[in-house]
Amino acid sequence: MNIKRKRILSGMRPTGNLHLGHLVGALNNWTGLQDKYDCFFMVADWHALMSEYEKPSNIKKNSFEIVKDWISCGIDPRRSVIFVQSMIPEHLELAMVFGLLTPLGWLERCPTYKEQLREIKGRTLATFGFLGYPVLQAADIALYNAAVVPVGKDQLHHLELAREIIRRFHGLYKKKIFVEPEPMLAKASRLVGLDNRKMSKSYGNFISLVDTPEVVKKKVFSMYTDPNRVSADVPGNVEGNPVFIYHDLFNPDKAEVDDLKIRYKAGKVGDVEVKEKLTKALNDYLDPIREKRASLSDADVEEIIKEGSGKAKKVAHETMGKVRECLHQIVN
Repeated sequence: MNIKRKRILSGMRPTGNLHLGHLVGALNNWTGLQDKYDCFFMVADWHALMSEYEKPSNIKKNSFEIVKDWISCGIDPRRSVIFVQSMIPEHLELAMVFGLLTPLGWLERCPTYKEQLREIKGRTLATFGFLGYPVLQAADIALYNAAVVPVGKDQLHHLELAREIIRRFHGLYKKKIFVEPEPMLAKASRLVGLDNRKMSKSYGNFISLVDTPEVVKKKVFSMYTDPNRVSADVPGNVEGNPVFIYHDLFNPDKAEVDDLKIRYKAGKVGDVEVKEKLTKALNDYLDPIREKRASLSDADVEEIIKEGSGKAKKVAHETMGKVRECLHQIVN
């Protein structure tokens, strides 16, 4: 018996090449979902424009690059719908409808809005569009009737807001059009940056999926370790040490990792050996991704985006038709 799969929607903003944090935090999870769900993966270029509106020139190029990263990491366009948000006008149309009925107080209470206003420097983000980010996000989800949305804990508020907007629409217009999405909490925790701070493009403390083996080695050898360990014969801490966090995640030789930890804690191995072995493990891990990426041409990616956006357009058009019909009955 053919059981209809639940639909998933997830996406990323095209603000540059992806890094190991994206791989651990999202992409590894996405690839595993493809056999169980009807997956829609969105290049969220309208969302990128909300913060990059003053300098939008790189968004199109980054959209191509992010799709290359996705496919290189295992997102299969034959099993999943890969599309670009701005190629589907219905996203903005439904966001406008949702914006009409979303109380301003709901948006002003959003914790990530306040946090990003404080943290993001050098850009003017006190705009209508940036405040309305969760409304567009709600429209993204509702447009495809996504039943499940993979999120981290920091995004739960946004998803609950999307559910509230959908409920408000249904309550006002007495017609149920949308599915109320449920969260799927990400299994992996956020990967720490190379300098033991939060991984961030603004800090430059990450290893990109497109970094060459030489660049990976340079970055690994710059990694923060145990600041109290002044020489190799001094016992060091393994817990919370970024080098060993990365070993645990990316080194498949668990016996080697265990041996390094024992010797590190006993003061019998230096940072050079630990980092050399991490460099090898990371490059071995990234090599297949690099090879797959190198095989993709811009023409390949353009065709994948065109085909996927066409599939997404059909679903969005059908949903928006129901919304228009509902609203026209009211205003007429």
